[in-house]
Amino acid sequence: MQAKSVKGPSVTSVARRRQILDAAVATIAAEGLARASFAAIADRAGLSSVGLISYHFAGRDELIGQIVADYYASITASLEDRMAGIGSPAAALDAYINGVLAFIGAHPAQMKALTEIFLQGAMTHGRIEEDAATGPVEDILRAGQRAGEFRLFDAEIMAALIQRAVDGLPFLLASRPELEPQSFAQRYAAEVLTTFRLATRVEPGP
Repeated sequence: MQAKSVKGPSVTSVARRRQILDAAVATIAAEGLARASFAAIADRAGLSSVGLISYHFAGRDELIGQIVADYYASITASLEDRMAGIGSPAAALDAYINGVLAFIGAHPAQMKALTEIFLQGAMTHGRIEEDAATGPVEDILRAGQRAGEFRLFDAEIMAALIQRAVDGLPFLLASRPELEPQSFAQRYAAEVLTTFRLATRVEPGP
């Protein structure tokens, strides 16, 4: 007896979901989360009815949740590509900091929307989310300590400091709309890299 094949979403359905998500990001970034109604999103997406959004997303929470999930998936894939083949923990830390900040600078609307979602309390951040964010950085730091590339410090605290530094860029960009995101992200990255190279380096002996 031949097993039935399980069909995934159609190409048309995937494209429509992408259209809605892109319009939702643009609407939240431009108007704020409170004004990002299904009607506003449908209007920006050029949809004939809000029903098309309701067909693909059960509600506002699911739509916002998918925006957040898309961000994490995109930045994870970007970092994996950037850090592939790097063997030195010190080089890996540089690549991580550069990679996150370059991604933020290259996706200003997405980051502005995420900042708005976070500030309005629609994006949870508890122990699970914190561990997911800082865990990879902490692993790099501990590897660097074992290899003698980094001084001995509290890796958990240092990872949190590094993550807070890179997470601060979207808030700074949101508060200063006159900044050009990519060029400012490069300047910001240079300072963050210098700060944490100095903070983690092994002090020369007497």
